[in-house]
Amino acid sequence: MTDFFEETPIRHDLQTVAFYNLENLFDYNDDRHTNDNDFLPISVKKWTPKRYDNKLRKLSFAISSIGMKETGKHPALVGLAEVENAKAIQDLINYKHLENCHYNFVHYDSLDERGIDVALIYDSTAFEVTHSDVFRIQLVNEHGLPDYTRDILLVSGLLDGEAIHVIVNHWSSRREGEKETEPKRMASSHKVTEIIANLRLVNADAKIIVMGDFNDDPSSNSIKNLVEVSNLYNPMDTLRSFSRGTTMHNRQWNLFDQIIFSTNFFDKTPNKLEFETANIFDEDFLKLFNGKFKGSPFRTYMGKKYQGGYSDHFPVYAIFQK
Repeated sequence: MTDFFEETPIRHDLQTVAFYNLENLFDYNDDRHTNDNDFLPISVKKWTPKRYDNKLRKLSFAISSIGMKETGKHPALVGLAEVENAKAIQDLINYKHLENCHYNFVHYDSLDERGIDVALIYDSTAFEVTHSDVFRIQLVNEHGLPDYTRDILLVSGLLDGEAIHVIVNHWSSRREGEKETEPKRMASSHKVTEIIANLRLVNADAKIIVMGDFNDDPSSNSIKNLVEVSNLYNPMDTLRSFSRGTTMHNRQWNLFDQIIFSTNFFDKTPNKLEFETANIFDEDFLKLFNGKFKGSPFRTYMGKKYQGGYSDHFPVYAIFQK
């Protein structure tokens, strides 16, 4: 895979913004504060240093390749989901495929019951962080007790000198059923709407990018509501098809991973970032190449069975031109 996208010239006028659910990037150390018992060398999954290293190698290569065909370089910004802690992120950006990418990161520990968080890694030569914050979603379970999920991460900064705001999400899963869990995702949708409204109180023309694993498709109520109320544009709307998506469940594609942004990224203003294109990064090396699930994401685990792949999600990306 060493010659992947080798011929692409570097485009200094383009920047890639990406999002990737990493499928449980846990280190192999026991953290007594989180439920990481599945990801230890002594667990049923046998999460060993060797397997951790293999996952870091694969993920670092995948991340370095996103947008490479179009821009000739690694992404400037990558939102991450399902990372255990700062150590796992640091190990990832220190790996050989990313070690020369000047990546730094923003991460906060959340109260998520599985101990997984969202984060943003950024090329510090392209992006300067000016502010970051996290927002908790107040949920309760059927017993009226707090139901902890991933926080929403806001990172504000300068991308190629222009002020933008990036909101990174990993909304509640559909594990107990799509309809049963929809109120949880609607709560997250309303929280993002509130964050955007507050950003626009400070600057009515704020440029905003919302990314994440929403556990909902572009056509779902939570996403449609967010897009309509906050006057956003969702380029992923046209990408999902019967044969394409970012994650597969019961042999059906979903496009849960999306990058959505404020419509002022369409303004043709000199020396300002303008939306160019968006896509699913579903290159063949990220897919299973045979068997009944051929073409679906080559994942790390299928249940408790080790597969040795990348993730159960494909990344998504958007390219902006200045």
